[in-house]
Amino acid sequence: MIHKNVEQAKKSQQPQNDAARQQAEMDAMIKDHLAKIKNKIFVLSGKGGVGKSSVSANLAATLAKKGYKTGLMDVDVHGPSIAQMFNITELLDISTDTKQLLPRQINENLTVVSVQALMQDKDQAVIWRGPAKTGIIKQFVGSVAWGDLDYLIIDAPPGTGDEPLTVVQTIPDAKGIIVTTPQEVALADVRKSISFCKTVKMEIIGVLENMAGYTCPHCNKHIDLFKSGGGEKTAKAQDLNFLGSIPFDSRVVESGDDGVPVMMYEADGPFKLAFEKVVENILEQFEG
Repeated sequence: MIHKNVEQAKKSQQPQNDAARQQAEMDAMIKDHLAKIKNKIFVLSGKGGVGKSSVSANLAATLAKKGYKTGLMDVDVHGPSIAQMFNITELLDISTDTKQLLPRQINENLTVVSVQALMQDKDQAVIWRGPAKTGIIKQFVGSVAWGDLDYLIIDAPPGTGDEPLTVVQTIPDAKGIIVTTPQEVALADVRKSISFCKTVKMEIIGVLENMAGYTCPHCNKHIDLFKSGGGEKTAKAQDLNFLGSIPFDSRVVESGDDGVPVMMYEADGPFKLAFEKVVENILEQFEG
């Protein structure tokens, strides 16, 4: 573009300079916040409906219960579930000092942020293109007062699109957990998630098989709702760690609707035992 004079050229350059300055400030805040977070775990799957959000919620709850300072970041922009699972019904507050968003304090060790907690109307559809989604994810890292954390759990939407790619680019040292159910239709999409992680060079902690069987409450007979063993076979075929199988438990559904993840209270049974074992396998890779 040819300008008529120097003044016009300077004015046209100003918005670009402002945008560059704002981006540099955000990048600095992101770097500063990430330096205070020891471990970042990215929970993802190529397919929806595999219980990824319930895994994220219960993983964060279990880590917090074990005494780790834990943050949970819901970046599923179009279908956020984490707010419901923790009964977050009010908008997030803003610090009067730093002007940063304050994550919702669930207990002394657990804080949560979700897109849902930024919406006046919980049923409002989020109709955003890629740049807007990229921007909110970066703000969730750089403009949220996370403080010092042992673990940040990131709950992703299904697929390998804008949101997962933005997380990888913004949090380059995040490590992935791939969630699947045992049947082949889910595993086919999960293999795409594994390919995504390898392509962007994100370390994979392992594969977790969810909804792996159900024990009938009437006859105590074990039922394979979605076949069995598919997650472990896929992990072995891809030379990945298999973190374990978690059975289907109706209490997980009920607890999610009630706003208290099942692992936050004493709920003895196959689910709790299996999930505790999965968390032990995850911690072993971080804590040794």
